[in-house]
Amino acid sequence: MVSDAIERAGLHFDELNKLRVLDPDIFQQTTELKDECKFFVDKIGEFKTIVGNFISVVDALAQDVENEKMKAIAQRNALKSAAKQREFQQQQLLALIAEKKVALSRYRIEQESLMKEESSQNEFIEQFILNK
Repeated sequence: MVSDAIERAGLHFDELNKLRVLDPDIFQQTTELKDECKFFVDKIGEFKTIVGNFISVVDALAQDVENEKMKAIAQRNALKSAAKQREFQQQQLLALIAEKKVALSRYRIEQESLMKEESSQNEFIEQFILNK
């Protein structure tokens, strides 16, 4: 009877005969749930740490990829620039070759003219010497 009155009042005795507000089964389930929640929170903390590390690694790799990409772009631009510079130099050299060919042609004509002049002067000298 006394135990029924105590239970109606919401009080219970556990296995150690301590007076409890909760039913021992509910108290046991609550304790188990508390332990499981603590375990879950610990695992979530570990997961958060692992994810944080993973994100750091991925960010570092992304930065490395971005740096390599910029290097590749710079090298591609340098190659394009070098190709344009070679083309420009080739055009300059072709123009210089054309100028030298014109000069060579002019020098050959001048040489022929001078050889004719020399020949005519040599003839004149011979005629002069023979007429004396």
